[in-house]
Amino acid sequence: MSYNLNIVEGKKIGYYKTYVGAPSCVGSIETSSSQINTKKFIIFGGAGCLSKEIAHGKVMIPTEAYRDEGTSYHYAEASDYIKVKNHNIVSEFMRVNEIPYIEGKTWTTDAFYRETLNNFEKRKTDGCISVEMECSAVQAMCDFRVFEFYTFFTSGDLLDSPKWDERHKKGELEGTQHDSTHFDIAIELANYVSEL
Repeated sequence: MSYNLNIVEGKKIGYYKTYVGAPSCVGSIETSSSQINTKKFIIFGGAGCLSKEIAHGKVMIPTEAYRDEGTSYHYAEASDYIKVKNHNIVSEFMRVNEIPYIEGKTWTTDAFYRETLNNFEKRKTDGCISVEMECSAVQAMCDFRVFEFYTFFTSGDLLDSPKWDERHKKGELEGTQHDSTHFDIAIELANYVSEL
């Protein structure tokens, strides 16, 4: 794994592209924590959207994560949800910087081909606004290792429609949900949390 470094207002901010999925993402943090001198981690990326009311590309901040993956159970006691502890700090950062965002629960799953209508309806009724593959596991690992975890998502493809809607924008790379400006947001968030 290769790391990059930015200097923001005299602070060193390291970053790397993590792998998709809970086991790989958590493993990359476990490895990087022995190579980068930090206990603060920011993870951002695309997530499926469970509400047609949320615009494509909007920042979504998870408050809790439904644990529909296996990795988190090796770091935390069994429960349906895990609290995303620093969601209020991420929300405050967005508010102060006048970046529109929405808060809600997220559904973390390993089985993206099993995001069936029945599962979608259960999670949406529960208050989930997004579906992704890492959040609950990363929070559990960070709690276990006493790391600070900060996260936000880009609202991507839409599951809340009669037929799956990729919501691909002109000019986006094929197969991605990422908004390149969210990298800039993540760097500024890193600078913000470095003061905490």
